Parts: sequence; structure tokens; C-alpha cells
Amino acid sequence: MATPETTIADPQSEKNVYSVWAIPPDDVAARLKKLMEGLRAEFGGPQFEPHITVVGAISLTADDAVAKFRSACEGLKAYTATVERVATGTFFYQCVYLLIHPTPQVVETSTHCTGHFGYKSSTPYMPHLSLLYGDLSEDEKKKAQEKANILDESISGLSFQVTRLALYKTDTEDKTLKSWEKITECTLDSN
Repeated sequence: MATPETTIADPQSEKNVYSVWAIPPDDVAARLKKLMEGLRAEFGGPQFEPHITVVGAISLTADDAVAKFRSACEGLKAYTATVERVATGTFFYQCVYLLIHPTPQVVETSTHCTGHFGYKSSTPYMPHLSLLYGDLSEDEKKKAQEKANILDESISGLSFQVTRLALYKTDTEDKTLKSWEKITECTLDSN
């Protein structure tokens, strides 16, 4: 007969969902937040930090996630991300986003990090920076896409340095995103 103590999960072994994000510099983040707020004001949706997902949602223990993140950051160089255009997607987390040009540095950073995390994606990496999360109709997405281009008409072609990666706890079941939190971040070597 098991004692009640043995049935309690060890918090060290409890798994959560983590993601690795490329964080834009503060001046770019401020510009993006303004754009995101403008879209949320009209189309709703939860608030989140501007980021380019480098490693998608993967279930790990906290210690394992931090260890893998630290080893993935070693030797990584800062790189340039360039916005191709405002685009729309087919699901909640890719409702309206900035498509990022998949340069070798952008793609290799993701490949390097996903390798460290043992993350296997069913689809090729599509670097993007989400502006709006939501379940919108095609018409609403079109309107949101147009509004994004009006709110910040020079957003397409914007280039910025990615000098920081962050490990976030991202429970994808939580569409309010209230449980999402930054665990740690690293600064990439400048070239």
C-alpha cells in the first residue's frame, strides 16, 4: 500500500511546455508593441511579448529545459532578422504575423537550438514574429493585415539585430497566456 507521500509528483520531475524565443532589441520591441496594441484594440486577443519562435513548444522538466537552453546558447552569434511582409496564418498562434526572411543565419539558429532540445517539427521552420493571436475569420484576418500595414507602413523590410534568446514557459493550452513566463535569457556573441 503506497503512502500518500509517494503519490505526490516531485516538482523537479514535473514537465512543462517551453519555447525558445529570439527577442528583438528594445527600440524595435517598443515599435512592435505599439503595432500589436493597435491590432488588439480592434480585433481583441491576448497580450504577449514580441518574439520570433526559435524552438517551438516542447515538454521538459524545468532543470532540463534550462540546461538545454544554456548549452544551445553557447557559441551562438547575434544575427540580423529582416521582415518580408505582414502575413496571415491558419491557426490561433499564427493569426497575423510578420514573415521573417529565412536567411541562413535565421534558419541555422533555429536548427542549432532545436538540435540541442531534440525538437522535431512536422513542418519546415517558418521564421515569423506574431502580431496578433486569435481565431479570426479570413475577412477579419485580411482587415487586420491591412490595418498592420496602415499602422506601421514601413514595417515590411524592417531589419534588426537579434542579440538575445529567451527561454519561456508557454502552456499552449492557455490561450489567455497568463501562465506564460520568461524563465531565463542569454545574450548572443556579437559578430
